[in-house]
Amino acid sequence: MKKLQAEFRHREFFIQHFGGDVYAVGGFVRDLIREKPPTEVDILIARHSVDDIQKKIEPFGKVDLVGKSFGVIKFTTDKKTYDIALPRKEKPKGTAVKKHKDFIISAEPDLPLEKDLERRDFRCNSMALRLSDNTLIDPFKGEDDTKAEIIRLTNPQAFPDDPLRVLRAARFASVLEFKIDKEIYKVSREIDLSGLSVERVNEEVFKILLRSPSPSVGLEGLFKLGVLRQLFPELYNLTLSIQDSLFHPEKDEYGHHTVWHHTKLTVDQAKRLAETKKLSQEKKLALLLAALYHDVGKPSTAMWEFKKGRMVITNNGHDILSEKITKRIFSRFRIFSFNGFNLRKQVLSLIRCHHRASELWQNRDVVTKKAFNRLAAEINGEIDLLVYLDAADRAGREDTPIKGLDREARWLLGKFKELNVTKETIQPLIFGRDLIKMGVAPGPGMGKILKELYQLQLDNEFETKRQGLHIAKKIVERSRS
Repeated sequence: MKKLQAEFRHREFFIQHFGGDVYAVGGFVRDLIREKPPTEVDILIARHSVDDIQKKIEPFGKVDLVGKSFGVIKFTTDKKTYDIALPRKEKPKGTAVKKHKDFIISAEPDLPLEKDLERRDFRCNSMALRLSDNTLIDPFKGEDDTKAEIIRLTNPQAFPDDPLRVLRAARFASVLEFKIDKEIYKVSREIDLSGLSVERVNEEVFKILLRSPSPSVGLEGLFKLGVLRQLFPELYNLTLSIQDSLFHPEKDEYGHHTVWHHTKLTVDQAKRLAETKKLSQEKKLALLLAALYHDVGKPSTAMWEFKKGRMVITNNGHDILSEKITKRIFSRFRIFSFNGFNLRKQVLSLIRCHHRASELWQNRDVVTKKAFNRLAAEINGEIDLLVYLDAADRAGREDTPIKGLDREARWLLGKFKELNVTKETIQPLIFGRDLIKMGVAPGPGMGKILKELYQLQLDNEFETKRQGLHIAKKIVERSRS
């Protein structure tokens, strides 16, 4: 039997309490074979009941019985949380599975380990490592697949039972940079995804965007596996929409100048910028979602026009339509916030304004601070995100990986800095409490005055609170007269 050296913080603790019945499973084992330092350890304990496991580990940390009936425990000790599972069986409810939760799942402590591994999705995930002696348990040749960097089905007959596995195939191929076995494409075309919960779909898509070195690999996987056609028709439409080949020279391996190919390139370029600029996870996801949906309005706005001596494909107004379409998509998938960050509001504003940055550049000889103030306000002060999206959109016209900001993007950031336009400087200077002191009662009238004052502030009519109060008094007097 092959041995793998596995070391993690509480390894000896688990061996001490469960001896030869405790295993590391799934991604931890796969990453050991790939010689990638595993970050998380999923634990499987055989031949012990949930009550027995709880009794043994409870004195040493916090135990949360996530699912006692199907044998899942979260155990936190020394500020480290482990997912602990028992061997279990999954049986579909009825004859056709429509939802990810349409299973009867039962913990079976005495179930042979091989049977538990057989229920898992892909062979590279169907391995276990016995911690007591570092023995690799690999009944489905997961090690071979891992070394060959390929995603293959563990059990082709059981794969359709869980529709979420179709999205997981795309995600694993993208994050691990593995190829998907042709058999998976064939099987996936017949699987109905309509019953999947939006939360699980969002989770897979977000992981593709955030964890993949090149998210385009996962996005193309979703296309080839039929996920776009079933769940994201707005993105599927991009695969059928062509762009002007001179303005958008980028083309896929078959020579097609589609909006979809440009979108994938833009997402990859945005991901590179997000990593280079060390964006937070929340802002990174906002940038990547904006890149993914920034052109969804193009199919409906595409027109042929005779310009500059030739017929040209134009998409006038696609930025505004893209915002409206994305808003509907976010409502359908219930996307609102992420770790407390207003994802919905930020992504929609970035999409709506994604051409505005370039317009400032094109009019750089005459543009004033007023335009920079207004744009900053429209994107909630997230100036960097807009500039990165604009730069990624331009870089999405070629396959060459972006290495940094181009001249246009550097000018934009420099100009915002030169004019002292920031998230802080565009905050309103005059508030309702200031108007109350002037005798203005709360209500629609006050709201109208505050809105007018804020527009004047953005138009650079005043830059200090004192100046703003002086103007406010005049507006209040005017409204009374």
